[in-house]
Amino acid sequence: MEYRSWAQDLGEGVDVRAVRLPGRESRLQEPAFDRVEPLVDALIEAIGERLKRPYALFGHSMGALVAFELARELRRRAGPAPAHLFLSGRSSPRFPDPPQAVHLLPDADFIDYLRTLKGTPEVILADPGMREVFFPTLRADFAVCAQYRYRVEPPLDLPITVFGGSRDFERGPELLEEWKRETSAPFGLHILPGDHFFVRTAKPQLLSLLRRELDRTAGPPR
Repeated sequence: MEYRSWAQDLGEGVDVRAVRLPGRESRLQEPAFDRVEPLVDALIEAIGERLKRPYALFGHSMGALVAFELARELRRRAGPAPAHLFLSGRSSPRFPDPPQAVHLLPDADFIDYLRTLKGTPEVILADPGMREVFFPTLRADFAVCAQYRYRVEPPLDLPITVFGGSRDFERGPELLEEWKRETSAPFGLHILPGDHFFVRTAKPQLLSLLRRELDRTAGPPR
């Protein structure tokens, strides 16, 4: 899991709790969600009672959409709101992302698209057996985004910080900047070197910014 080392890298005082969704690692045999609403409901059922303030949410790509809708659903249910929302590698929810129905592409075109993102190991893309195992989850993730429909609601009353990759051309700064419409609190945008998976290649810069914003959100020690 991408976030395993974050607890150590972010340093003292930050308790990282990574979410493992169905269709991944030890949950590989479970069918992945292909719509955001039941996914958010399942998350609230699984972790809702353990949310304690101050806490923040971070999500990358599809995870950014999930984190955003999780924060909005918690507000609808008068649940404990996050102190900060960190969204990475995802255009504003007011715009389709990706702009095409990637989950419906034939295998050959789906493989080509995944190669442009540079996030799926070639050993998976080149091996029919591996593709049979991992493609259902990958397609489900893209289906979550393709089938998402934005609902107009009041802006969230919490800070939102957005991260993007300088070479993630499908998600240019102007589409990332549009996230500012989703908050009535402070908004920040950081463009880091890299493509869609800059969370790996620019990890030190990303975690440094995260730690700074977390410290700012938590305020001075008491």
